[in-house]
Amino acid sequence: MTLEARVHDSITAIGRPAWEGLAAATGDPFVGFDFLDICEASGCAQPAQGWAAHHLTLEADGVLVGAMPLYLKGHSLGEYVFDQGWAEAFERAGGRYYPKLLGGVPFTPVTGPRLLGATDDIKLALVRAAVALTEREGLSSLHVNFARACDQSILTQAGLLPRMDRQFIWQNRGYADFDGFLADLSSSHRKTIRRERREARAGLDIRVLTGSDLTEAVWDAFFAFYLDTGGRKWGRPHLNRTFFSMLGERLAGRIALVMAFEARRPIAGALNFIGADALYGRQWGTIQPRPFLHFELCYYQAIDLAVALQLDRVEAGAQGDHKLARGYLPVTVTSAHHISHPGLRRAVSAYLDDERAAVTDEATVMLDHFSPFRHGSKTS
Repeated sequence: MTLEARVHDSITAIGRPAWEGLAAATGDPFVGFDFLDICEASGCAQPAQGWAAHHLTLEADGVLVGAMPLYLKGHSLGEYVFDQGWAEAFERAGGRYYPKLLGGVPFTPVTGPRLLGATDDIKLALVRAAVALTEREGLSSLHVNFARACDQSILTQAGLLPRMDRQFIWQNRGYADFDGFLADLSSSHRKTIRRERREARAGLDIRVLTGSDLTEAVWDAFFAFYLDTGGRKWGRPHLNRTFFSMLGERLAGRIALVMAFEARRPIAGALNFIGADALYGRQWGTIQPRPFLHFELCYYQAIDLAVALQLDRVEAGAQGDHKLARGYLPVTVTSAHHISHPGLRRAVSAYLDDERAAVTDEATVMLDHFSPFRHGSKTS
């Protein structure tokens, strides 16, 4: 089979039927045509913002058989796998780190399919085509972020350097309700979580909105929360108001927006995506900070919802050691990196060896000494 690689400057240039022919079977909401198109069509992932689509496809006799979401990046923002130190070191030495190629989903630190194709041979051909594109365009590097284990093994086989990090993920172990989850925790953690929930919910009406509930007025309120909290946390939020309207128009059935109201006035919200087997916590914000409200909307309400929908897990986003005490345990996430310059590659490779060991050791310490689960529970 002869494969022809092509690069596309937008997801619409590939088209919904062709892209979904590969992506739909994954059940992943973020590599679907709609989410990627919303990122681009809203203006959030556009060249002016440092995100130039370079989506890679493989065709056999004119039929699409492989695809990879790919962007030419002018910075490292909105990726959640941090390589700014590499960029700074390379540029101090006289190199040019940006632009670079990124295989991943904009603004979304969620593990998922990065190589779309029916066979490992097609996926390996995709990676090799991406590496060849990196070299042909004279770019410093190719990065594939938050790859699934099956994709990571192919990326490593193609010579990319493996990187390891951790996230905190809640696992549904067949719980009938939130109290069933609490029963697995130590007594002190049960008491703490009950107190946090009680204090966070006092005087509030908390609702989960989805589908037709997601009106423009709701998005107006949530966007105000997002701007306020995101502006204080990151300095410049990545998403614009149009992005959220488009979510409501095209993905409302896959959205669970947890909103808190005080005297009918919305004061906080947490945005979740419903996947085939997981609930994905994304943005959150508030215009009226109060104790434990973040934990209630982002973590405890997500557990309630995952149990009700019989989902396997809740993935609550990047970072956050505080999630451990709320029942979210450390789980390894991976990325892979092709570095064109031999000297930079050697330095990054040595750094990643040390980093992987540190991440593994830290996760072991967390589970051995700080797990909230009681001895003898399902997690022991």
